[in-house]
Amino acid sequence: MKVICPQCKKEHNVDESKIPAGATVAQCRACGHRFPLFEPAATQDAPKPKTRRIGVTLSKGGVGKTTTSVNLAAGLALAGFKVLLVDTDTQGQAAYLLGMKPKAGLTELVTGELPPAETIVQARENLWLLAGGRSLAGIKRIIDRKDFGGELTLCEALTPIEKDFDFVIVDTSPGWDPLTVNVLFYVYELITPVSLEVMTLQGLVEFLKSLSSIQKYRADVTLNYILPTFLDKRIKNPDAILDRLKDLYGEYVCTPIRYNVRLSESPAYGKTIFEYAPGSHGSQDYRELVRKIAGRPDLFA
Repeated sequence: MKVICPQCKKEHNVDESKIPAGATVAQCRACGHRFPLFEPAATQDAPKPKTRRIGVTLSKGGVGKTTTSVNLAAGLALAGFKVLLVDTDTQGQAAYLLGMKPKAGLTELVTGELPPAETIVQARENLWLLAGGRSLAGIKRIIDRKDFGGELTLCEALTPIEKDFDFVIVDTSPGWDPLTVNVLFYVYELITPVSLEVMTLQGLVEFLKSLSSIQKYRADVTLNYILPTFLDKRIKNPDAILDRLKDLYGEYVCTPIRYNVRLSESPAYGKTIFEYAPGSHGSQDYRELVRKIAGRPDLFA
């Protein structure tokens, strides 16, 4: 039988003889969404899927989170999806990578100082940005001062505006702070970039332990994609670490992002990898990630 995920529209061929007796719920392998197995929502006539909320996170820095967030968002926009990129890092690097200097952003949206129309800026066709920056430190203080529901602060601000977008991509800061916890109480899907280094593998293990503690209170958030980054074939260790990742996490491991100097150069020009070096390995690899996330192998063909 054919089952279609109502969220990402991925089609799955299911052997009915292998469905456990009494099973009523399926989980999409592409986006992790759970849905009724035999309900109309799992058919071709399913209603338009809700906005997909995706967080790009790992507590360790230097693994390519912002590079991935920006280029994934830009790639989805190039593919025709309406995308909102949300920067929750006090460094505010997402705007820098896009060559922008917004006067307002996420802080003003959360505090209510400005309406959404004045905080969300259009960065490219189909791509909008809610910028981060140093002012986000004020949001952390607001969260800390709340006696109840502080972990839902970001969700309360973003939910009313997300209906205008197909994807909301949320970039996070290194470490484990109140804003990162807020992201985990908002998104449903997680992408974890993992640079192919031994210390980063340890960081992934620690992150999974922290994520597990969040899932006790919010089971809806799941790690759907592990993205190996900085794959350099000139070095021996990355291949061994990549094999280890595949052994441990199997189908969750995405096609690696190869080391590419163009990815390092493009931020200085305020351009995405698709604009700066469209024929580079970096551009090819991020296109592959977009195909996987969207569940559309035909994109960019």
